Amino acid sequence: MINYNFIQRILHKVLLETKFAKKSLFEIEKILFLKNQNIKNNKHIFITGLPRSGSTALLNFLSYSHELCSLKYKDMPFIMAPNIAKLFKKKKIVKTQRFHNDNIFFDLDSPESFDEVFFSTFSERDFNEELISYVSLILSSYGKNRYLSKNNNNYKRITLLKNIFPDSIFLLPVREPLQHANSLFLQHLNFLNLQQKDKFILKYMNYLGHNEFGLNHKYWFKPKKYKNLNDINYWLEQWYYFYKFFLNSFKNKKFCKFIVYENMKNDGYLSSMGLVEKLTLKNQNFFKISKKQIECKFDKELYNQTLNIYNKFL
Repeated sequence: MINYNFIQRILHKVLLETKFAKKSLFEIEKILFLKNQNIKNNKHIFITGLPRSGSTALLNFLSYSHELCSLKYKDMPFIMAPNIAKLFKKKKIVKTQRFHNDNIFFDLDSPESFDEVFFSTFSERDFNEELISYVSLILSSYGKNRYLSKNNNNYKRITLLKNIFPDSIFLLPVREPLQHANSLFLQHLNFLNLQQKDKFILKYMNYLGHNEFGLNHKYWFKPKKYKNLNDINYWLEQWYYFYKFFLNSFKNKKFCKFIVYENMKNDGYLSSMGLVEKLTLKNQNFFKISKKQIECKFDKELYNQTLNIYNKFL
């Protein structure tokens, strides 16, 4: 996130805190900018999975193809009205490392996971019509016909989204489980610290529906053996249930492509999947695979169970 000033923080609160404000802004956006275009059968891409799986790097990489468009930082806080957002000129910012402190840098033109704002505004029964309108407005704002979304919460909406956009592709990143659990654990500690120092960061994450880490963390699957968030085994157990669900539900679905984090750096790995016509970047120059020494004790039996699942994606 950006270091917003007082006025900007108030504007975020007004536009993002209540469903009434978000729905009202969306209705104005539709009246002013919605066009009658058929985007339902376009080949959109949805990235979803656990955070810290390489999903943001994958989003950034695919955005360079120029065939796809995503919501960007410059759309904030007008997430429900991307065309209205264009009416407000914003000062350019120097590329800055994000609060995750993970060597991913962003500026106002960087894509980001913002569309959970939409999903938190409407009930599921309204998704079909309203989501088509929303994606159409994003596409018209950027002059593209394919949408690129990264939303960690969409793991529970894959079937729903497939029914709405039948030709879409779903990219599900998978990472070596112990490294992944350790990264989740460390980010949780990082955001605990950040949110305790600055309450707006907690509010900001709640506005966006980002409950992955910190004081507002929500589990993906109900924990059974490990319930202490300050224990790496909690995150390892979450990995186990999450990817067991993915394996059982989507492993044999042609519209789902499992992206192995450790393979992203290999040239040809992503281009062979036919996601876009032309990838302008070399994988090895873009993806930096993180591997850290695990310094805390972990449940070896649980780890072996996660490895059995991980190996089925290789």
